[in-house]
Amino acid sequence: MKQAIVARRDLGMGEGKLAAQVAHASLSAYEDTGRRARTEWKGEGQKKVVLGADAEGQLFELADKADTEGLPYAVIRDAGHTELDPGTVTTLAVGPARDELVDRVTGDLPLY
Repeated sequence: MKQAIVARRDLGMGEGKLAAQVAHASLSAYEDTGRRARTEWKGEGQKKVVLGADAEGQLFELADKADTEGLPYAVIRDAGHTELDPGTVTTLAVGPARDELVDRVTGDLPLY
């Protein structure tokens, strides 16, 4: 099992901002996951991968695919306290779920 977090490259987020947004996405999608899958994922080491996207629209397309596949996911919008305007879509997390299911949604994306 794994979780994929997709972050927008076009925003030019600083490293700390990126790390915070990835953490928000991971936790939010985890909370949307059933107890059994959460337990299994935790038992396997909570595998994660961070991937890159070019624009906001790409995150929403991937979110639609995750929804169609019945996978847990979370789209994160920034609160606007530091680098970005309030409501800026920054990241998408897909899973945790079986690797092959997550790959159906995010498998063609490059590493961040």
